[in-house]
Amino acid sequence: MPGWAVMRALGLAELSNYTVYRELEGTEAEALAGMLRIIDTFEEAVTAAGRRRQRRQVFRVSERSYFVRVENRMSIHEAHFILAELIADTHTDGLPDTAGGLTETP
Repeated sequence: MPGWAVMRALGLAELSNYTVYRELEGTEAEALAGMLRIIDTFEEAVTAAGRRRQRRQVFRVSERSYFVRVENRMSIHEAHFILAELIADTHTDGLPDTAGGLTETP
C-alpha cells in the first residue's frame, strides 16, 4: 500500500519548514480522509472546557493542502497541512531508492 504523510508547516512564509505531523497508509482517498479528520480535530471549535473558540476557519489551498486559522481571545493559531505521497524509500521493497527511480550511479 502506498505510504502518505500529513506534513505541517512551521514558521512564517519563506522561513517555514515542514515536519511530518502524522504518517498514513492506504489509498489516496483514504489518506485524504485521514488528513481531513486531522484538520477537523486540530484546535477544535470548542475547547476541552466547553468554551467556544471565537473563530475557526479552514481554507482549501488545493486538493491536498489546507490552512487552518483559530482565533481565541488572546491568541491566533495557524497551521498549513499538506498531504504528501511517499515515492522513494531505501527500506521499503517495491519503492525505488530515489525520486527518479535510479538505483545506480553512473
